[in-house]
Amino acid sequence: MPEPRSGERRLPARRAVLASAAVGLSSALTAGLSGCSTASGKGGGVSLTFAWWGNDDRAARTEKAVRLFEKEHPGVTVRTSNAEFGAYKQKLATQAAGGGIPDVAQLDYRQVSQYAGGGALLSLGDIIEKQQIRTSEMDKSFLRTGSYEGEQYAVPMGRGITGYAYDAAIYKKAGIPTPQPSWTWQDWAEANRKIAALGLKSPDGRPLTGCNDGGGNEDVFEDWLRGRGGRLYASQTRLGFTEDDLTEFWTFCDRLRKDGSVAAARDSTQAKSTETSPMGRGLAAADFTWDAPFPGYPALLGDDVHYAPVPTTGGRQGAYFKPSMLLGVGAHTAHPKEAVALVDFLLNDPRAGDILSFTRSTPPNRKIAARVAATLEGAEREIYDYAQKLEKYGLDAPPTAPPKGDIPVQIAFGRAYQRVMFEQATPRQAARELIDEANRELRS
Repeated sequence: MPEPRSGERRLPARRAVLASAAVGLSSALTAGLSGCSTASGKGGGVSLTFAWWGNDDRAARTEKAVRLFEKEHPGVTVRTSNAEFGAYKQKLATQAAGGGIPDVAQLDYRQVSQYAGGGALLSLGDIIEKQQIRTSEMDKSFLRTGSYEGEQYAVPMGRGITGYAYDAAIYKKAGIPTPQPSWTWQDWAEANRKIAALGLKSPDGRPLTGCNDGGGNEDVFEDWLRGRGGRLYASQTRLGFTEDDLTEFWTFCDRLRKDGSVAAARDSTQAKSTETSPMGRGLAAADFTWDAPFPGYPALLGDDVHYAPVPTTGGRQGAYFKPSMLLGVGAHTAHPKEAVALVDFLLNDPRAGDILSFTRSTPPNRKIAARVAATLEGAEREIYDYAQKLEKYGLDAPPTAPPKGDIPVQIAFGRAYQRVMFEQATPRQAARELIDEANRELRS
């Protein structure tokens, strides 16, 4: 297939669809959570339930790994269920309210505090100490992302990191050097201005801009904040930033949008996936994204698209290694020993690692990650090398799991910035509104 010319789009390849699904952006699976449960058919013995969200590729690989676990543990049957992210969240919440989550459940970073604080997760501290779940090949600061109030309740199943998908051909045309781990937010802003000044046209005839407007993305703000030595949360009930911090960030983003350097408000608010993002639609030359969905960009737009580091403040990186998802054990499981064995197997058995590969981003077990990475090619290999490069550059330790109120705060964050984008509020007015709403959520 010939490479697409500037302004043309390649139809989404299978890799693009799989990658974008990795963080909950996929379309719904053909079966709902309650309708896709399967079992090996063995009778008697111990029966476990294991639930996760994800796409068809992840489902097939997970089923294969689970059947290998059953083969290695005669008498244990694992009933599995999976769905797209939205349906999964709703089902898990219903199960927790009704008496208990599955024996083993895949968790989003933002769900750990919710379910640990609600008594739905089994504490794993003693289990890890006894090496029933082995963590010696995992980074200790990364492992603590599954903790709540100082106690371990979940274990990372994948390691992700933020960055920028960017069109290297357009950057070269604008005379912008290849972004390095030390480039700054000022460098990034200037790059956007240079791209806008090229006068290139998007498929609909409008001027091509430098990037999506990241002002409404809490993850972008967190990276910006951490690069200045700040943090999103000071505790489970307190924000870690001030009205002045958020006002400065939103003013920075607002000016870039107003001068045409980043995407227009209507285009940024329409972004729900790789395909509908300004970059995916040919309206921008770059887009903030996580590593797991990044392969969807070159698959959609061509091999000139690469992965760049998040900008810094004075060279200090704000990006950090975040669990793409975690595994937890239901507090009310009747078979904790077997449930723990399944978690350990999925995380640490080399054969399971070969099967699961990078379907949940980089495996947290370093030996398994290096083993599987040797088979990666193209964009998948690029994001693995990117993570190694950033780790060598130096990153601050990741925060523990965010507060139970983080999900509504995240939603309110995007909603408040939309008021700025559509000139219904100044950056300071919106910042004050957001902080008031966030404080109510965190203290409720």
